[in-house]
Amino acid sequence: MHNIAVILAGGTGTRMGGTMPKQFMPLGGRTVVEHSIDTFERHPAIDEIAVVVHPAWRQQMETIVAGRRWSKLSMVIDGGQERYLSTLNAIMAFIDRDDESNLLFHDAARPLVSEGVITRVVSALRHCEAVGVAVPCTDTIWEVHPDMAMFGQESADGGSDALTERFGSRDFEMPRIVARIPERRLMWQAQTPQAFRLPLIRDAYQRALQDPQFAATDDCSVVRRYMPGTRICVVEGETANFKLTTADDMRRAEIMTSDTTR
Repeated sequence: MHNIAVILAGGTGTRMGGTMPKQFMPLGGRTVVEHSIDTFERHPAIDEIAVVVHPAWRQQMETIVAGRRWSKLSMVIDGGQERYLSTLNAIMAFIDRDDESNLLFHDAARPLVSEGVITRVVSALRHCEAVGVAVPCTDTIWEVHPDMAMFGQESADGGSDALTERFGSRDFEMPRIVARIPERRLMWQAQTPQAFRLPLIRDAYQRALQDPQFAATDDCSVVRRYMPGTRICVVEGETANFKLTTADDMRRAEIMTSDTTR
C-alpha cells in the first residue's frame, strides 16, 4: 500500500482575528500547517504528502515549502470554494495512481495530531476500505429543533418576524425543544485524518457529483451516503487532536505546544 497524506489547508476564514487564515498563523515557532505536515513527514508509514490551499494563499504555502524542504511533500494543490471541492481536487490529482494507494485527508487546523493516531489509521486501512478517527462523547448529546408550534400557527407561518411582533423585541431568542437524546455511549465526535482506499473515495465522489442535492461536511459522510455497502471503521482519536476554531483554541494549542518542547 502507498499511503498519501492530504493536508487540507484551503480555508480562508479569519474568525480568530488578524488578516490570515488560521492555518498560516504562528504556533510554537512554526505555522499551524507546518505542525500538521511535520507529523506526517516523520511517520514511517506515510509515503507521500500533498497540501491543498486556496489559490490566493498558494504563494505563501510555496514559500513555506521551499524553506522546509520536506522530503515526502510532492505537490501543492489548489483548493475549492467548499471543503468537498478541495477533497475532490486532491482525488483528481491522484486519479491515475495505482488502486493500491490510500488517501488520508487531514485538516491542517488540527496541528496536534499524533503519530499514534496516524499509526492506528494506517493499521486499520489494512483491513478496511474507509477509516475514521473519533473520540467518545463525554457530554450528553441533545438533538434539538425550533418548536414554533408552541406559539400558534400564525407565528409558525411567520417565523421570527411574527415572534418579534408578538414579543416586541428582536432580542427574543427562539426557544428550542429537545427532540431526541441519543444514548451517549454510542456517540463519538469525528476528527481527522479520514482515510480511504483510492478507488472507494474516487467512486463515492463520482456518484455524489451526480446528485443535485449533494452536500457534505466530511468525507466519511460522502462514503456513507453514496457507497452504503461500505463499512467505515473507526479508530480512537485523542483530545489533543482538536480543531482550531476560536482564539481560545489557539491559546490552548500554544500551551500544549510549549509543554511538549520543554
